[in-house]
Amino acid sequence: MKNFFDELENVLFATSPEEKIELFYHFYDEFRTNLLVIKQTLPAKEHIKPTFANFCRIVTPENLPKRVKLDTDEGKARFVHAILHIEYCAIDLALDHSYRFRNLPVEYYADWLEVAEDEIRHFKILDSILMTLGYSYGDFEVHQSLFDAQQATQTLRSRMAVVPRYLEANGLDANIKMMQKLQGVGDKGAKTIIKALEVILKEEIDHVKKGDKWFLYACKHDNVDKSIYFDDVKAIMPNAWRQRGFVNREARLLAGFENNEIERIKNGG
Repeated sequence: MKNFFDELENVLFATSPEEKIELFYHFYDEFRTNLLVIKQTLPAKEHIKPTFANFCRIVTPENLPKRVKLDTDEGKARFVHAILHIEYCAIDLALDHSYRFRNLPVEYYADWLEVAEDEIRHFKILDSILMTLGYSYGDFEVHQSLFDAQQATQTLRSRMAVVPRYLEANGLDANIKMMQKLQGVGDKGAKTIIKALEVILKEEIDHVKKGDKWFLYACKHDNVDKSIYFDDVKAIMPNAWRQRGFVNREARLLAGFENNEIERIKNGG
């Protein structure tokens, strides 16, 4: 039988979205039909650069446009491209969750591969919208903040705290604000993007919930209380929660957050 981690490595380090998606579907079929053995052989390969560096121009977040005109095709394209890039990074993150951390229950790997499949579907929806606007992934500059977060979190507990329970949970808040901006535009293109965001929001709740589950698993393994979450996040991202804004309480509760955590987040962590 083929080795799970060896095969997944080929998917994770694929150098184009098309290749990555094709390899993933083949790999995922083999995983679901029990054709792979989950056994560590070689150590996990380290990332030298993000996989999107092959087809995107990377700049610092400060050098990205702060506002775009959503009533123009280019403005919509820039808006969609930014979300599309997040979804591509989310594919890599879900794959890396599965690849990087070894000797865990099969359920752990099944969870994050299911997330990867969702993120690929989100990517394809947004990529299709971008193409109808006359643009492609890589036409605009991107940042590598999510890749940097991946690189900074090399333990299961820190990864689950920072990526699903902090960064992706922040996305639950941001999604609502993005839809509100588009509703103010009100044209056909904006409505199409809103429909995509509605799908993403619904499914991202489950992704954050999976992160919550495996964060609790890691806390139990490390014999620490889940309240260490705030310390874990701030150890990697010292400025976390300083910019207070809208918090999607309903979505966060569905994703496993407790009311006392949400209140603390609203008050700056």
